[in-house]
Amino acid sequence: MHSTPHGAAVTATGYGLEGPRGWAFRDVGLTAQPGSLIAVEGPSGSGRTCLLLALTGRMAATAGTAEVAGLPLPKKKAAVRAVTALAHVPGVTDLEPALTVAEHLRERALLQRRFGDSLPAAAGGALSALLRPRRERTAAARARTDAALEAAGLDLATLPKGDRTSVRDLERPQALRLSIALALFGRPRLLAVDDTDMKLSDAERADVWATLRALAESGTTVLAVCNQAPDGAVVARTAPRTGEEGPAAGRDGQGGSDDGKGAADALAEAGRA
Repeated sequence: MHSTPHGAAVTATGYGLEGPRGWAFRDVGLTAQPGSLIAVEGPSGSGRTCLLLALTGRMAATAGTAEVAGLPLPKKKAAVRAVTALAHVPGVTDLEPALTVAEHLRERALLQRRFGDSLPAAAGGALSALLRPRRERTAAARARTDAALEAAGLDLATLPKGDRTSVRDLERPQALRLSIALALFGRPRLLAVDDTDMKLSDAERADVWATLRALAESGTTVLAVCNQAPDGAVVARTAPRTGEEGPAAGRDGQGGSDDGKGAADALAEAGRA
């Protein structure tokens, strides 16, 4: 979506989050330049989602240090949230099955026009947008929607009923790409995607990684949770802690966020942003 690098650098040293049931993740180290493709690699139940939420300012880690776009965590959580966006995070960014693709896109465009690209500029940006002629606002919303769809690799013409297709009728890769497109409306410096390769065929997985790599190459830093990192990615690994009852051991075998009850406990302990 952008021709020049604008992504956020990400660093972490000894980064960890401990909740009532043990460590959600521990001793994570990471150094990534702006525009990097970062893979959070690990088995389901190893704290991957908690790490994603911590690095985007949605959770407060309890050990180590981390910075996103030069902003220290957890001290600057609000500022980090303003330059990051989440996609495909169960329980956080769930799509509404009964709504159509067009309705999701229209809602996000309206929210974007109302609140702007970032918290510091929200008031001025929103007022300026509201004062523009209706034709200009409509054209701007259409352009932003088209750019987000293109960057996410979602071609509406390939859907069963075009943009009138309900979310419940989307294939998994299409729903993933729609969630990514919605996250890109805010033009984040860092895009965080959960469960990137879950329940995808080899071909679908390769296509999704190609899309995320293209986003990174365009300048947006991409942080993606996965079972297996693609070649060339900056890798941060999480692993279950043997002999500990904690989020890493709390997987119930069902789909969705890999942290389950453990993530909820970690949130309660560390404080949700």
